[in-house]
Amino acid sequence: MPVSRLLPSEEARDLIDLAHSIAAKDLISRAAAAERSETFPRDVFWTLGRAGLLSLPYSEQYGGGEQAAEVYLQVFEVLGTAWASVGVGVSVHALSCFPLVSFGTDEQREKWLPDMLSGELLGAYCLSEAHAGSDPAAMRTKAVRVEGGYVITGAKAWTTHGGQADFYTVMARTSDNGGRGISCFLVAADAEGLSAAQPEQKMGLTGSTTATMNFDGVFVPTERRIGDEGQGLKIALAGLDAGRLGIAAVATGLAQGALDLAVSYAKEREAFGTTIINHEGLAFVLADMAAAVESARATYLAAARLRDAGRPYRREAAIAKLVATDNAMDVATNAVQVLGGAGYTRDFPAERYMREAKVMQIFEGTNQIQRLVISRDLAR
Repeated sequence: MPVSRLLPSEEARDLIDLAHSIAAKDLISRAAAAERSETFPRDVFWTLGRAGLLSLPYSEQYGGGEQAAEVYLQVFEVLGTAWASVGVGVSVHALSCFPLVSFGTDEQREKWLPDMLSGELLGAYCLSEAHAGSDPAAMRTKAVRVEGGYVITGAKAWTTHGGQADFYTVMARTSDNGGRGISCFLVAADAEGLSAAQPEQKMGLTGSTTATMNFDGVFVPTERRIGDEGQGLKIALAGLDAGRLGIAAVATGLAQGALDLAVSYAKEREAFGTTIINHEGLAFVLADMAAAVESARATYLAAARLRDAGRPYRREAAIAKLVATDNAMDVATNAVQVLGGAGYTRDFPAERYMREAKVMQIFEGTNQIQRLVISRDLAR
C-alpha cells in the first residue's frame, strides 16, 4: 500500500521513486531465494552505488548525495521494505564510512572516500567482541604502535559483511586507559593477517553475511588511523547514534512490508461469507499494525530532523531504534497471525519478516541498552 510521505523537495521525491524502481526491478524478486540459499547479493550493492544510493548522507565533494537524514533514511526504509538484508547492508555501509567522513583528514577523505561512496568498495564495521557487545569499552583487540603504524591483534564478532567487505572500520585498544584507550582504523580487506571465520548460522537476515573477523598481527599504516589516538570510543558512539537511525528506518520498512502483505491477504481470503478484513476482530489487528508502522516512521523522522538541524539527538535516536524495532517485531508477529497457517509456511514471506525483525531488537545496541541510554539522559 502506498506510503504518504512529506518530502522537502522534488529531488527527494525523485530519490524515493528511484529506490522504489530499483526495489521492484532488482530486490523483491530475488529476496526469498537469496535468503533461502544464504547468498550474499554483492552485485546489488554495486547497482545501488552506481545509482548514488550508497552515498546519500555524504558530501558531493567526494561523490556523495549530500542529502538530509530526513530524506536518506526514507530511502533506507524503502529498501528495507523490499529486502531487509539489503536495507541493513546499506545502513552498515553508511556507518562504516561515518568515521572517515566525520573525523578523517582532508587528505584521507580525498584518498579513500570516492571509491567508498561510489559502491566500488563495500564497508564493514568492527566494534563488538564476543565478550564485549553492549560494553565496547571492555574490548580487548589491541593495536600496538610499531615503526610506521600499528599491529592489530584480536577478533571482532558479529561483523556484518564479514569476509565480503572491501574495507573494515575497526576499533582497537591502543592503551589500557579504559574507554579513552581506544582508537579507530581503516583496514583494507586484503591486509595480511586479516581473515573471516565461518559465517554465523542465523535465524534471519541470511542474505547478509555475518562473521567474526580475526586480526592476526595485521599491520596498519599510521595514515590509516582515523582521528587521534584514544578518540575511537567517541567516534564509535557518535557513529552508533547515526547507525541507530538507519536501523530504525530499515525496521520501519520491514514492518511496512509485513503490513502490506497482511492487508493484501486479508482482502482476498474469505471466511464466513466475506473477506476476513471485514471481520472486526482481525480488522482491529490490522489497524494496530498500521498505527505501529506510522508511529515508528514519525519517531525516526523526528530524530532525523533534530540531526539535520544540528541539535543533539542521542536520546531521540535511542527512542527511534527502540520504538521502530519493537514495533517491527509486533507487526511481523501479527502478520503471521493474520495469515494463519499460511503465515507459518514459506509460501509467504510473513515467517521471514518475523525472523528478520527479531535481530533488529538486538544489533546496533540491544533495546535494553537503548532504555539505558534514554534513562540516563532523563536522569541528567
